[in-house]
Amino acid sequence: MAPIMDLSGKRGLVVGIANEHSIAAGCAIAFAQAGAQLAVTYLDDRAKPYVQPVAEQVGASIFARCDVRIRGQLDALFARIEKEWGQLDFVLHSIAFAEREDLHTSVVNCSAEGFALAMDVSCHSFLRMAKLAAPLMTGGGCLLTVSFYGADRVVENYNLMGPVKAALEASVRYVAADLADRGIRAHAISAGPVKTRAASGIDRFDALLDKVRERTPSKNLVGIDEIGRIAAFLASDAGAPLTGSIVYADNGFHIVA
Repeated sequence: MAPIMDLSGKRGLVVGIANEHSIAAGCAIAFAQAGAQLAVTYLDDRAKPYVQPVAEQVGASIFARCDVRIRGQLDALFARIEKEWGQLDFVLHSIAFAEREDLHTSVVNCSAEGFALAMDVSCHSFLRMAKLAAPLMTGGGCLLTVSFYGADRVVENYNLMGPVKAALEASVRYVAADLADRGIRAHAISAGPVKTRAASGIDRFDALLDKVRERTPSKNLVGIDEIGRIAAFLASDAGAPLTGSIVYADNGFHIVA
């Protein structure tokens, strides 16, 4: 009998690895361990040396630059996948961005331009990826993105990313409904806080980690390897009956008042 998380013969795109400590890195490793062939992206030349070791570890057959803020790069990435693979089975979208001055102020004080940029990179790019991936998912597939508890509840210092992640989670539900007749599923993994490069931009993030650890029933924070195994399950055929879900990978933090 094949293992539950069997991705043998499947091809997946992972967008959002910043370094080996990224949630996306944990997911890529889990995908590869389950047998998937991967395409991995890096943001720019400065990021490439930090991402390349992960790409090599997972044996990525496509390693490409992709900055969703630059017109044409996302389209070029999917064109390359179509040319080299001809199909795609799953996508992990694990990117978010806000300008520091907009992130480090109250939500009512963030600029319109900053809010729009955060929404475009962190949310609308998921919709653009879904649109480009769907024609390649001829046998169905799975679209995954990464969210956080701050989409559902007010988290101190999370600021404008709260509304942005809430929009991302709503987008997942609509994508799941829109693409259901094509056998394409969509999920957001609401991960517990992980000390990543992206999270370091949140003010007083270490204090947040301590608060979450104290409130989590097991007193343990979730790791990127655990999040990765959940992502691999959702992308596998075993996860086929599930779609449109916000899957909490946080050791139960979200259930505690």
